[in-house]
Amino acid sequence: MSHSVIKTDVALVGAGIMSATLGALIRRLEPTWSISVFERLDAAAAESSDPWNNAGTGHSALCELNYTPKTADGDVNIDKAININEQFQVSRQFWAYSVDNGILGDPSEFINPIPHVSFTHGSDGVDYLRKRYDRLAGQVLFEGMEFIDDEATFSERLPLMSAGRDFSDPVALNWFTDGTDVDFGALTQQLLNHIGETGADVYFGHSVTNLTKQSDGSWIMKVSNLRTKQKVTVHAKFVFVGAGGGALHLLQKSGIAEAKGFGGFPVSGEFFRCTNPDLVADHQAKVYGQAAVGAPPMSVPHLDTRVINHQPGLLFGPYAGWSPKFLKSGKITDLPFSVKPNNLLPMLSIAPQEFGLLKYLISELAASRADRVNTLGEFVPRADGADWEIITAGQRVQVIRKTGVGGSLEFGTAVVTADDGTIAGLLGASPGASTAVPAMLNVLEKCFPKEYAGWKPALTEMIPSFGQKLSDNRDLFRQVWDWTSASLQLKRGAVAPQVDAERATAPAL
Repeated sequence: MSHSVIKTDVALVGAGIMSATLGALIRRLEPTWSISVFERLDAAAAESSDPWNNAGTGHSALCELNYTPKTADGDVNIDKAININEQFQVSRQFWAYSVDNGILGDPSEFINPIPHVSFTHGSDGVDYLRKRYDRLAGQVLFEGMEFIDDEATFSERLPLMSAGRDFSDPVALNWFTDGTDVDFGALTQQLLNHIGETGADVYFGHSVTNLTKQSDGSWIMKVSNLRTKQKVTVHAKFVFVGAGGGALHLLQKSGIAEAKGFGGFPVSGEFFRCTNPDLVADHQAKVYGQAAVGAPPMSVPHLDTRVINHQPGLLFGPYAGWSPKFLKSGKITDLPFSVKPNNLLPMLSIAPQEFGLLKYLISELAASRADRVNTLGEFVPRADGADWEIITAGQRVQVIRKTGVGGSLEFGTAVVTADDGTIAGLLGASPGASTAVPAMLNVLEKCFPKEYAGWKPALTEMIPSFGQKLSDNRDLFRQVWDWTSASLQLKRGAVAPQVDAERATAPAL
């Protein structure tokens, strides 16, 4: 059997949005560095970054109610919402810069304007949304948010959700017109095309099976060509593991101390998809509701307009399921093989802590198709199951982090970096892709501390708010917002962008 050797400065494991973003940033910062990408599947963004696998596109905390929880005294905590929106603005700036500078092509291929809306019903729900609006509407990043609680405006804005609704049950909306829908699959493909065209090597059908650190701090990766069965040895100065659910196994194999104690809890999901043009035309918004009492944040129901290949469609869910696989194309042994002596206690401690999650998953697994249509009926009162098909979404592996003797389940993303900066990886799920740029800036800062200071001028050119908080600087935010809106062709309140929109330029600071 033949064997080959590859030498590279940067090895990116996984061809999803995280690796593509990191590769594009490094290519801009260090054009002479060699970059190699290894993906076990035959296409880019085929797992979590795929648009139908990644349901929560464009997470910017404008409508996701789990980011604005009620407090014990009945108020609403908006800290997480501001932080996530701030991160999304960083991603948005990099995408705008990339369009302006030829890294990305037609923005309507990956981003389109769509309102983001929070929805509740019942007197308690209305009261909560009013308080949420009162806390957010005066914030720089949330200016323009509306509070709606009258039947006429609700029916005008959301015809599909109003038809057949009994408005004796009060309803409320927090409406933000200038939200977006992001197709992270298309975005990933464009970024990978760019780094490939500028000299990177992208290997599909290549599975990374092992990682071994060398005495000089570099890494040897064992890679298998799944098509030819050829074995490949990769010598890399730096490795990033952006392999979605597969990242935990590889970080464990690397042996780095920083990965010890981490575990993963896989959750699968299904959604109803609708492409009936009449129904699609009656719902042009991303509408998020509240999770059922006792249900986890991942269960928040939402009725989303999606724009994929310029075709709008609707997605409703999630309906949670369970599988021991860590990837949609993974193995049933993924979960048991992830249990190690250093994470056994953290993983065992989760079951009694997360009884609500387990109860929720059991109830979801027992639900019939009719039960699921009934759940859809809360959003679409006249829902007809014949208009909706079930699709299986991507696997999400929630992070179990060691805390003391036991562990805690986290519904977010965690960047794991070795102390010497030679390897990093990303674990977890939402908000994930939407915050890819700040997450990868975090990797660059931790892994390349010597170079990072020298990169700051270039990073500020790419991201004009770099090092600053837009939430504290209204004037800068408005400059950045106007520029990104023009460059990304995000016409206010439209699903289809103006392709010939005049572009602004990045604000000079």
